[in-house]
Amino acid sequence: MDVNIIGFSTLIKKECARFFSVYLQTIVAPVMTTFLFYVVFTTVFSGTRAEVFGFPFVTFLAPGLVMMGMAQNSFANSSSSLIVSKMMQSNLSDILMAPLTPFVILSGYVVGAVIRGLIIGFLSVFVLMFFLHIPVSSLAVIMVFSFLGCTLLALLGFIGGIWAEKFDHLSAFTNFVITPLTFLSGTFFSIENIAPFWQKAAQFNPFFYMIDGFRHGFLGVGDSNLYIGAAMLIVCNIVLWAGCQYMLHVGYKIKS
Repeated sequence: MDVNIIGFSTLIKKECARFFSVYLQTIVAPVMTTFLFYVVFTTVFSGTRAEVFGFPFVTFLAPGLVMMGMAQNSFANSSSSLIVSKMMQSNLSDILMAPLTPFVILSGYVVGAVIRGLIIGFLSVFVLMFFLHIPVSSLAVIMVFSFLGCTLLALLGFIGGIWAEKFDHLSAFTNFVITPLTFLSGTFFSIENIAPFWQKAAQFNPFFYMIDGFRHGFLGVGDSNLYIGAAMLIVCNIVLWAGCQYMLHVGYKIKS
């Protein structure tokens, strides 16, 4: 496989420069949102002794909030970059005409989105550590599920960005696909505490394995088997990657 290293690195730099140029919106704001979620839940549960897996509820909650912020912004980065290039800047054709294979183009967008997600995750944990003790059980598990989760959402964002013909379409994709999967993934609760039907449904939700695996890296416990979760995410990423490459190859909604 021929890989245009210069083109690949340039595309990554373009993506990173794009979100760093408005860092208050793309980095600071998501970290602040995660912190505000923490403040709200801390306020609500301050008078209780609620525990999950033997940890205070806010300690259980923190990794889920961090992963949610990472995932949502990985999705936002790739999807917004594509739709802005298609609709407002009209420069997507420049990338498509460059000597870049679909693999290189997709890799550039995904890596840029993953970098943004990881930065937000690191900063969110850094901020939260000033307010509560966050144990770290396995840094390797944290990094694996961070990468797999951000990649999953970056690929979904790529699909959404190509499919959407206007911002309303992208909003619909977010509201009816991404948000429900996120809120039903166990971000705010252990699936042991929900109805059996929803427990079964969660087992088919890749977002659940993303959140649970990431949380497992901090707490050392979770609702699912780590290996099954990692395998599920790897399979989903492979399928989505193949779908994205096919969309680029045939020029779905990006070539006239």
